[in-house]
Amino acid sequence: MDQIINYHKLMKEELATFDGKKKKILLHVCCGPCFSVPFKRLQDYFDITIMYDNSNIYPEEEYERRLMELRWYLGLLGEAKNIKIIAPEYNYEEFEKDLLPYKDLPEGHERCRVCFKKRLSYAYEYASNNGFDYCSTVMSISRYKNSQDLNRIGKELEKKYPNVKWLYADFKKEGGYEEELDICRKCGMYFQKYCGCRFSYEKMLEKQAKKTDK
Repeated sequence: MDQIINYHKLMKEELATFDGKKKKILLHVCCGPCFSVPFKRLQDYFDITIMYDNSNIYPEEEYERRLMELRWYLGLLGEAKNIKIIAPEYNYEEFEKDLLPYKDLPEGHERCRVCFKKRLSYAYEYASNNGFDYCSTVMSISRYKNSQDLNRIGKELEKKYPNVKWLYADFKKEGGYEEELDICRKCGMYFQKYCGCRFSYEKMLEKQAKKTDK
């Protein structure tokens, strides 16, 4: 069994080494709500660029809605308007090919790990080729995302691209997820009802149908 590592503690230890000069970080972001708390915790340490590489999201209308909500939230923050969003071309059909062998597995298993690795690999390669000091993701804010899996993938990518450091993190710690929900309620931000892929979308529809039938 793999050792459980406190990645939130590792992040705080890493940030404590900073000398006041901001580093450049490419932060993979899946949606506005999940960006809210990581932004609050990282803004004093980094110049943040967002990588919105989320072709896992189905259908395309949902992908566009989450991107639009992220842009809206950046505008709401005011001081964060200068944050650049990099959004590669959406292509769900191509992205899903690697997920199909695991389509019958529940959320949180190999299908999710494949999905994480595809998106983070693209982000890390971009960070390596464009002069970033760090790369990371906000996905660990979710109660349904395994921070051990996410950070193990980040560690592997750091070995492949040694010119960019992986920022270990578990943003759900210290009440991060609850704070995210509170921010969404206060500003009226759209909070999605499923993770993203077609399989999680269909599972969400099944649950809604069962509630309707009762």
